[in-house]
Amino acid sequence: MASNVSGAPAGAPVSRKHFATGWTVFAACMMIFGGTMAIFEGIGAIVNDERYVITGNYVYKFDVTGWGWLHLILGIVIVVAGFLLFTGAMWARILGVIAAGLNMITNFLWLPYYPFWAIVMIAIDIFIIWALTAGTHRQETGL
Repeated sequence: MASNVSGAPAGAPVSRKHFATGWTVFAACMMIFGGTMAIFEGIGAIVNDERYVITGNYVYKFDVTGWGWLHLILGIVIVVAGFLLFTGAMWARILGVIAAGLNMITNFLWLPYYPFWAIVMIAIDIFIIWALTAGTHRQETGL
């Protein structure tokens, strides 16, 4: 009985563990980009917290240096999760959705300090979550 390269009998369907493709690769690249931007945002808030101007009175008010550490740590987690997405593992997708969701909430609360940047980061997180959740079905069925 002959066998093919994968070791399965000839004529048997070959199931390969694919490298991450399509929307997962897009999400991974966006996570690496967005996480890097969050790291820069955190470093900027830690190093020079006097440059941020708070406009108006908000219900929540936190120290800018504390926000900087939060953005820095979350940015590192997002970059690592982005690289892990290239494995194509389902747990990496789940980690990516959770990390992007936390980053979206953090940037929503960051709106009073730097509105334009926070809106851009929220949009990136929306694209990441959409790519990680919408891409699963299409990749499995081959559509």
